[in-house]
Amino acid sequence: MLRWLVKGFYQGCVVVRLYWIARGFIFQRSDIRLQILDPRVRLLISIELFTLALASFKPLHVSIVIAIVIGIAVVGKVIKRLGKPLLFASGFAIVIFLLNFFAGQFFGQGVTFENAIVFALRFIAIVGSTSLFFLTTSPDELEHVMKWFRLPRDAIFAFVTAVRFVPVLMLDAVMIMDAQKSRGLELEKGRLLKRVKNFIPILIPLVVNAVIRSGELAEAMESRAYGTVKRPTSLHYLSMGKLDSAVSMLSVTCFTILIYFFYVLS
Repeated sequence: MLRWLVKGFYQGCVVVRLYWIARGFIFQRSDIRLQILDPRVRLLISIELFTLALASFKPLHVSIVIAIVIGIAVVGKVIKRLGKPLLFASGFAIVIFLLNFFAGQFFGQGVTFENAIVFALRFIAIVGSTSLFFLTTSPDELEHVMKWFRLPRDAIFAFVTAVRFVPVLMLDAVMIMDAQKSRGLELEKGRLLKRVKNFIPILIPLVVNAVIRSGELAEAMESRAYGTVKRPTSLHYLSMGKLDSAVSMLSVTCFTILIYFFYVLS
């Protein structure tokens, strides 16, 4: 009896943790200071941090990038929500570190301990820089940014729709897992092939829900006459203010200084 209670408590914690992490990838409109900036400025900052993460080849440099990401999240009041994807990325970072370290030690791939740390920290920095943009930018703002780049309308619609529905599918998967476990489905027992088969009762309802949503979306698009107008107008347009220009210049200056520090002074 005690074993069943402990097992049920562990499975419940796993579901709650997955649900908690999944909600970290969903945009929520709230009192966030970064949302007063133009979405193009947020995209510029995210691209600069992403580039710095790729251009870092020492643990100190990658740690600086991660510290900047966390600092921006603290100032922008989004640190609690950013902690969810960072926690999610930390598990993969540990796996990346172990794979690279043991591959360098046992297979002679030339990967040192320092390089393994850089690869792991770089993954966290990349996830943090991209999450910083998507957690503070609504799908509507993302659509306006892509229109500003003059991308094809169908490509914009497909990408924005994916951004809207992928986190929702994650939450659906968590709820379906919770429902199936309450019916006695065990996902952690058995060999690998048996565990893969146990996910079939989860995948089938998930696919069915996705098909139902796609049908509803197609009907909504058809009822709104999507595609009949080649160049539709928009109610809102992007505009840069003085604060946006100042933040853009400051970010470009800091980006240039850090690149100079990474490659010249180090």
